[in-house]
Amino acid sequence: MAILTCENASFSYDGRTVLEGVDFALRAGDYLCVVGENGSGKSTLIRGLLSLKAPASGRITLGDGLKRSEIGYLPQQTEIQRDFPASVWEVVLSGCLNSLDGRLFYGAEDRRRAEENLERMGIEDLKNAGYQELSGGQQQRVLLARALCATKKLLLLDEPVTGLDPVAAGEMYNLIKLVNLCDGISVIMVTHDIHEAVRYATHILHLGRRQLFFGTAAEYRRSAIGRRFLGGSGI
Repeated sequence: MAILTCENASFSYDGRTVLEGVDFALRAGDYLCVVGENGSGKSTLIRGLLSLKAPASGRITLGDGLKRSEIGYLPQQTEIQRDFPASVWEVVLSGCLNSLDGRLFYGAEDRRRAEENLERMGIEDLKNAGYQELSGGQQQRVLLARALCATKKLLLLDEPVTGLDPVAAGEMYNLIKLVNLCDGISVIMVTHDIHEAVRYATHILHLGRRQLFFGTAAEYRRSAIGRRFLGGSGI
């Protein structure tokens, strides 16, 4: 069963189409990387998947009991966000906000989930540290732990390794893949790094103001557009 389906969706701003013909289905356990050059429509699609931008035509639907409020989201960080004055614990626990269901305070289950995700990301020793004091790689682990507090089914990640050094970026990619494999959480990740995308993803969606390709990573390697963007080798 598909947990998210995008059916021939197009998006426009002020009457001008900026992305069209997006058509794919994401199933439980899939790891989809969305790739494309700047201005290709990746950010617009993210807004659509988060219900922040309605399709001008077509539709986006959720399945398998998934609710919009249950999508774990890790956005691109700005400089202002990197200096956010909160503790690691407060940031991670805030991922449980959508599950409060009218309650005024976090409960024992919320705190247990936050503790568990701190441990999964290997940052339990940073629980009481200030978020702004952390390195870029540590901050991304905190934000991934926060996103995991919001979901058991789908993570939506927007350029999660931007600004990280190669070692921290590699660690982040490995953590995301482990969450996908070990927990069965589906992943949609926007990235500029096509080589890493085909290394980790099960499926590739390539945009260029329209859908240029959707299929498995193996199919992408063999495709004309895949060979062109991977440098001709398809590896």
